[in-house]
Amino acid sequence: MSLGLSTDKDTGVAVVTLDRPDRHNAIDLETRDELVAVWRELRFDDTVRAVVLTGAGERAFCTGLDREAVVPQPNSPYMTDDPLLLVGPKSNDLWKPVVAAVRGMACGGAFYLLGEADFVVADPTATFFDPHTTYGMVSAYESMLMALRMPHGEAARIALMGSAERLSARRAHEIGLVSELTEPGGALEAAVDCAAVIARYPEQGVQGTVRALWAAREAALAHAFAQAPHLIALGNLPGGRQAELFAARRPGFRTR
Repeated sequence: MSLGLSTDKDTGVAVVTLDRPDRHNAIDLETRDELVAVWRELRFDDTVRAVVLTGAGERAFCTGLDREAVVPQPNSPYMTDDPLLLVGPKSNDLWKPVVAAVRGMACGGAFYLLGEADFVVADPTATFFDPHTTYGMVSAYESMLMALRMPHGEAARIALMGSAERLSARRAHEIGLVSELTEPGGALEAAVDCAAVIARYPEQGVQGTVRALWAAREAALAHAFAQAPHLIALGNLPGGRQAELFAARRPGFRTR
């Protein structure tokens, strides 16, 4: 198992933990399937009224799709299988509130998860970046989700600067991506505290509010997501060339 699930029946809070710290909690296909299963399981568990999503270890919340994952693709320009499209709670019809607790790196495909969390709590070690353009890939779904979580210029900068620049927890808090900046090591506890408060409220009103907030975003996302496969097909370099760029990556980056 590469995913942990713990439930506190007294508070009504479940904690979902990406548990691949040796891979910076990158998501392989097994982890993807486990995420889909756990979101669907939580839909039916009436003892759970709020959820916290976090990553194991100190170095990363999640670094997106594991580069060693093999993702078969249909032999057609009209059909593309994105392995991360279903990793988030909203994509699995879970309308219980989800709070993300971020420590360390959150990059690339992690934005699928952050984009479907209801709000984000982070500690000072958290950094956010999107390396797609550095390695010859289009940041499509990730940028579309982030464009609804932060000012356009910030979403554009994080996507276009690639691996050369990382958004600090402080700056992420200033622009609204992060709702609370905690003391070092305090993100998980703070997120659980928030979730416990929400879990005490009547669940029908809470879930209706989650659904209403998402409804304000999903029309824009649906139109944007319809364009994503074509943009990726047109803009991505061949896999071999992407691998060359990744192998030739240079150390060093700016944190702002």
